[in-house]
Amino acid sequence: MKIDPDNKADLSAQIAEAIREEIMAGRLIVDERLPSEAELADHFEVSRPTVREALKRLAAQSLIRTARGAFGGAFVNRLSYPEAYGQHITTSTLLLSMNAISFDVACEARYALERACTPLAALRRTPDTLATMRAEIHRQGQPGLTDESFCASDVTFHRALVDSADNPVLSYQLAGAVEAMQPLMNMITFTARSRESIVGFHTRIADALERHEGDTAQAALSELEAYTLTLGRDVMAARARPRKPA
Repeated sequence: MKIDPDNKADLSAQIAEAIREEIMAGRLIVDERLPSEAELADHFEVSRPTVREALKRLAAQSLIRTARGAFGGAFVNRLSYPEAYGQHITTSTLLLSMNAISFDVACEARYALERACTPLAALRRTPDTLATMRAEIHRQGQPGLTDESFCASDVTFHRALVDSADNPVLSYQLAGAVEAMQPLMNMITFTARSRESIVGFHTRIADALERHEGDTAQAALSELEAYTLTLGRDVMAARARPRKPA
C-alpha cells in the first residue's frame, strides 16, 4: 500500500483509497484485522491522527468496522446488500438532483430497469411479495389517503415487484431506480395523475405476475411508462407557459 506524499490531495484520503484498493482487490479479506494505527502510521510515514481520519472515511463507506478491547481493532467489513441499499439510494438521489436529469431520461431509465426484472418476477414471485403488492393496491384505493401516503405506497408496490425477482443484485441495482427516480417522478406528476388509473395499472401487473405472465406484466409497465411520460410532459409544459396577468 503506497501513497504519494508530494500529492496535494489530503493524506488521509490517499490512505483510505490505498486501503480501499487492497480490500477491493481481495488482498485484504473479509473479517481480516488491519494493522494497528501505529503500524499504519509507520507504514505510510504519517501521524496517527491522519491514519485515524482515513479509517473513519472507510468506516463511513461501511468497508471496515472497529472494535475495542484486547481483541479489537479495525476489521474488513462484510457489506450486505440491505446495508448497501441506503448508500445507493442516497447516491442516486444526489446524482439526479445535482445533474439536472430530465424527467424523460429518469422515466426511461427507471422503467427500462424495472421491465428487465419482470420476467424473473413472474417466475419467482412469492405469496409474500404478491400480498405486499395487493395490500398496496388496496391502500391506494382508500378515500382520504394523502398524496404523500399514496406516493409512498406507489414506491412500496414497485419495490415489491423488483424484490419478486428474488435476485439481490437486481434489487440493489434497482433500489436507486425505484426509491430515487420514482419519488422524483411522483413529485412532478402527483397533482395530475388519476389514482384510479394507477390502481388499474398496478392491478394488471399484480394479476400478470400471479399468473406467471411476464410478457403481460411488461406490457402493463410499458403502458404505465407512457402514461407517466405524458403526465410529466403536460405538467412541465403547463409550468413553462407564461402566467396571464390577474
